[in-house]
Amino acid sequence: MVTNISNEHISVLSKDQTPISIFWFRRDLRIEDNTALAEALGKDIPVLPIFIYDRLILNELPEDDARVNFIYQTIFKIKETLKNHGSDILCLDGEPITIWKDMISQFNIVAVYANRDYEPYAMDRDKEISEMLAKKDIPFCSYKDQVIFEENEIVKGDEEPYTVFTPYKNKWLAKFEEKNAISLRIPKLDNLIKGEYPHLTLEKIGFKKSDIEVLDFDLTQLHLYEDQRDFPYEDITSHLSPHLRFGTISVRQVISSIDKKYAVFLSELIWREFFMQILFHFPHVVTQNFKSKYDGIQWRNNKEEFKLWCEGRTGYPMVDAGMRQLNETGFMHNRVRMITAGFLCKHLLIDWRWGEGYFAKKLLDYELSSNNGNWQWAAGTGCDAAPYFRIFNPQSQQKKFDKDYKYVRKWIPEFDSFEYPDPIVEHKFARERALKAYKIGIDS
Repeated sequence: MVTNISNEHISVLSKDQTPISIFWFRRDLRIEDNTALAEALGKDIPVLPIFIYDRLILNELPEDDARVNFIYQTIFKIKETLKNHGSDILCLDGEPITIWKDMISQFNIVAVYANRDYEPYAMDRDKEISEMLAKKDIPFCSYKDQVIFEENEIVKGDEEPYTVFTPYKNKWLAKFEEKNAISLRIPKLDNLIKGEYPHLTLEKIGFKKSDIEVLDFDLTQLHLYEDQRDFPYEDITSHLSPHLRFGTISVRQVISSIDKKYAVFLSELIWREFFMQILFHFPHVVTQNFKSKYDGIQWRNNKEEFKLWCEGRTGYPMVDAGMRQLNETGFMHNRVRMITAGFLCKHLLIDWRWGEGYFAKKLLDYELSSNNGNWQWAAGTGCDAAPYFRIFNPQSQQKKFDKDYKYVRKWIPEFDSFEYPDPIVEHKFARERALKAYKIGIDS
């Protein structure tokens, strides 16, 4: 059901059939350097910005979901900015296809503008809506915005997609230099439809305030990133990923603001686009191993051990600290993500899809392509994965990256007491068990 569409000013537009364009905010929750918004505002038709609280997504989330809180807070900031220009953003609550059917029945819409989203659900949604709009001769104008290079722009000489990161990265960097790929767009807001629309509260969309907040990103410590990024207690990370996920800043703005010498940090941004094109070209990875030769692995999938892993009570300090950080903050340091994921798949022989699903519920920066790609990397089943016989020793990782147990003690207050449990499995035993299970799986 569409809500808040009967505002007095909106009703006038509806009655006199004023030609309007719609800009649809999605994963681009900003005004600056927003490609589709700039395109819409560059035309002579007045623009109505909208945001849809998608019930098909929200109905699956807990009522205190921190990501919904972040979206809500960001939308509120956009509303305040637009009000300074005499305009507003119309927020709607419902299933997108239903909302768009109602919109085209009420307004004289001449075009819809949106930035492209490459996840399977979003692509199916946009295809359905664009086809419906086309029946009314309304163009659905979509633009590249959340990446520098999208799915078919970085391919091999034979036009096939890359499935190994390093050659993809080299081609990406070469094309970036060749194309001078950064061009920021500053939209002119005087073409927005004037008026103030009713405000949807967090409670009205069925949610409540979360105890977890998305931190502001910080790009001022990138000079330390290469040398210190693997030490979780120091946390020399940008906290940028949720902001790229929801588009509160564009990737173009980020790259244009950093020094070219920060090659390691730039590589992380390229990994993000690599996994996006993997998901686009190989959508089976959402539920299946990228490499089918691993389909024969017999996962143990012990539910009690999975529960201990989720709660951070495995007896392996680096694993437990990471899981507790995730549960309490919605964030986990990247080095620790690799350790916790590898432990679940190889020490406990629990299907990577279980872990991927848990991270999807908890991570503030959850992005299907990166989450899936990194979990398959950790499990050894992915396109550009660690070989299956590479098994992290959590204790060695502890000594290397948190030798003074500062990170561990921060997240495990009972670490130095008898309350902290013994390891649920011995490393050497677990390693040998995993190697055997993988080999049998491959040979089956």
